[in-house]
Amino acid sequence: MPIPDYETLMLPLLKYAGDEKEHSLHDAIQHLSKLFGLSEAEKRELLPSGKQALMYNRVGWARTYLKNAGVLEATRRGYFRITDRGLQVLKDNLSQINTKYLEQFPEFVAFKALRKETQELLEEKEERYTRDTPEELLELGYQRLRRSLAQELLSSVRRCSPEFFEKIVVELLLKMGYGGSLRDAGEAIGKSGDEGIDGIIKEDKLGLDTICIQAKRWEGIVGRPELQRFVGALRGKGANKGVYITTSSFSQDAIEYVSKIDTKVILIDGEKLVELMIDNDVGVSRLATYEIKKIDSDYFSEE
Repeated sequence: MPIPDYETLMLPLLKYAGDEKEHSLHDAIQHLSKLFGLSEAEKRELLPSGKQALMYNRVGWARTYLKNAGVLEATRRGYFRITDRGLQVLKDNLSQINTKYLEQFPEFVAFKALRKETQELLEEKEERYTRDTPEELLELGYQRLRRSLAQELLSSVRRCSPEFFEKIVVELLLKMGYGGSLRDAGEAIGKSGDEGIDGIIKEDKLGLDTICIQAKRWEGIVGRPELQRFVGALRGKGANKGVYITTSSFSQDAIEYVSKIDTKVILIDGEKLVELMIDNDVGVSRLATYEIKKIDSDYFSEE
């Protein structure tokens, strides 16, 4: 039979993970190949590039879509597990899962928006391919990888527990030079016990000034009322600097409000948060490093 497309593979893949155990992508491909009765020739069928098996590619994309919808989660490289949301989806006894169904989840909508933006950028770049330099093409590849990493990182941050989110914020602030020691930062943040983090952290290692922090692991947009309450809390403490961190985004009204007040408040939304995490090596690891070299003209000068 023909190799099923990635949407056809979504529900069987989720059902395979329904035992709540950790599974590898390799084992999932073997299971689904057997389930759909693929021949050995079909299992070995390659993409037009000749670099990857077609079945591997389609199962991989099915997993990516389900992961970005929050129904599967990555446990380690090449492994995944079903989430509570995924278990709830299975209880609905669906006959099929497709991208339209996944659009009910905010994380998947954000994922699609990012893919569309990236695709438009790539199409624009392809039109200019013949006049791009090798350095420009390398930069395009880097930006493409970074965008993909940022989206995956944001999806992981949104799924983590409030306690782990607290750890992420503390580690990021320390990497950026705030908070003094890890002990100082840990004592200053995370006292509220709700789904965010409220506290005061040192602006520098000497503690010459302090910054009030509020971080919310939210899905909804943070509006002006939330910012007004935060600013009121700052003034109540006699503070004039604050940072509001959210895994979602801020309304335009909230952004305009902050720009007009005397109190200095920095807004960090989900996209900015993961950019800072990438820049400061929080939650990411280096895969490879490439050096770009050019000829040293002075070396060949015989004067």
